[in-house]
Amino acid sequence: MARPRRIAILGGTGFVGRHLVARLVADGHDVVVLSRNPSVHPDRLFPPRVDVVRCDVHDRAALARRLAGMDVAINLTGILNEGGGPLVRDSGKGFARAHVELARTLTTACREAGVARLLQMSALNAGRGRSHYLASRGEAEAVVRASGLAWTIFQPSVIFGRGDGLFTRFARLLRLSPVLPLARPYAKFAPVYVGDVVEAFRRALRDPRTVGQTYELYGPEVLTLAGIVRLTARALGLRRAVLPLPDALGRIQAEIGEWLPGKPISRDNFRSLGTDAVGGVDGLHRLGIVPTPIGAVLHDVLGRPDDRPARLDRYRRRQ
Repeated sequence: MARPRRIAILGGTGFVGRHLVARLVADGHDVVVLSRNPSVHPDRLFPPRVDVVRCDVHDRAALARRLAGMDVAINLTGILNEGGGPLVRDSGKGFARAHVELARTLTTACREAGVARLLQMSALNAGRGRSHYLASRGEAEAVVRASGLAWTIFQPSVIFGRGDGLFTRFARLLRLSPVLPLARPYAKFAPVYVGDVVEAFRRALRDPRTVGQTYELYGPEVLTLAGIVRLTARALGLRRAVLPLPDALGRIQAEIGEWLPGKPISRDNFRSLGTDAVGGVDGLHRLGIVPTPIGAVLHDVLGRPDDRPARLDRYRRRQ
C-alpha cells in the first residue's frame, strides 16, 4: 500500500472522480477535490474526510495556492461536448480550454506550488482522428510531457460502471423507444471497467516506475456500438431493434442532436466515432491488473439483480 499522500483532484466530481476519491480515502490518503461550484455537489457524493474546496482551476494563481502543501495532483477534467448554443458549438475552443489550456495552467501551478507528481487522464487515440475532442486530448498530453513534472498519463477506452455514460445512458434510451437509430453503429470499443481504471491510478501512486509512462486502458472485449446497445437491451430484458444509419443520415442525426437537451450526439461525437477506441499495448497488463469482463458486472451497472441463480434454481426444480 502506498504511504498516505495529500492529493488534490481536478474533475473529482465526475463519474470516474467519485469512484477514485472513495478508494483513495479508503486507502488513507488525504483528498481535496477542487471545484468551481462546491455548493452544487452534495456531501453524499463523497465519503467523510474529503474536502471539497472552491477554486477556479483556470486561475493559475488561485490554483497554485490550493496546491500548496499537496504531494500529488490528479487531473480528471474532461468534456465530451462544448458548451454554448448549437450555432456556436463545434469551434473546438471549448475543448481547447477544458483540456489544453487547463493542462498548461495546472502544470505551471504545480511547479509554482512545488507539486512534482501529476497523474493525467487522457483518452485512447488522443491526438488521432478528426475530432476536436481527440485532438485537444493529444495537445494536452504534449503539454504534460513537456512540463518537467513526474507525470503519468492514462488513455482509457470508453469507461463503464455504475452511473456511467455508456450502458446506463443507453438503458435510458432503450426504455423510451422500441427502435434506436444509431449513427456509426460499427464503431469499435473495448470498454474498460471503472474499478480497473481506479486501480491503475492507485498503482501509479505507489510505483515510481510509472513516472514518464503512458498507459492504454481497455477491457478484454471488443464490441461495436450496436453490439453495446444490444447487450444493454438483453441485460434489461427488453426486445429492441437497432437501426444502423448510413453516414449521411448519421451526420443529420448529429446535427439534430446539437439542439436536443442533454446532447445525445453531437457533430464532434460523430467525428470521434470514426476512430475505433481499441488499444494496442495493454496498459492494465503492464500494471498487473486483470481486466474485468463486462458480463461480470453489467447487472450491477444497470442496477438490476443478476437472475442467473434464480434461473438455475428453476432449472433444477424441473429435473
